[in-house]
Amino acid sequence: MKEVLSASEKQFKKWVVAVSIVVPLLVVLLFMYKIPNAKPLKFLPPIYASINGLTAIFLIVAVWAIKNGKKKLHQRLMTTCIVFSALFLIMYVAYHMTSQSTPFGGEGTVRYLYYFILLTHILLSVAVIPLVLITFSKGYLENYKAHRKWAKYTFPIWLYVAVTGVIVYLMISPYYQY
Repeated sequence: MKEVLSASEKQFKKWVVAVSIVVPLLVVLLFMYKIPNAKPLKFLPPIYASINGLTAIFLIVAVWAIKNGKKKLHQRLMTTCIVFSALFLIMYVAYHMTSQSTPFGGEGTVRYLYYFILLTHILLSVAVIPLVLITFSKGYLENYKAHRKWAKYTFPIWLYVAVTGVIVYLMISPYYQY
């Protein structure tokens, strides 16, 4: 049976589609552009890795909050996670627009593991954008049945992206040139 969308849900859907397409394309375009003569923002990687770590913690606490009937706390934590993700993205792009990419220096099995984690992190970070926006919009519009349905998929993917962001940073940090 096809879900009937309200006018508000249709409006959110348009925004979800637009943001889910524009953000990854904009990131790719900005990632390829280097700001001429810019001072490298080499202090950013540990900051945005920490933001990923905080996102993971807040996601877990948010699930605990809703399971314990703390709806307002859950809402605040999830909104904070979205803000954290936006801040991460801004800092990540700023770093890569001012600094050369750092090649991973590990060898053997650890190299394959690093690239597997990095690739899945990148692919799922693109996929999580519409998932987060859809899940958030369902909650915001008080369609809690649909919100819970979407959250079952969104939560583990978002958590994976947040945790692997920290892991990728920890694995490549020894190779940064400061």
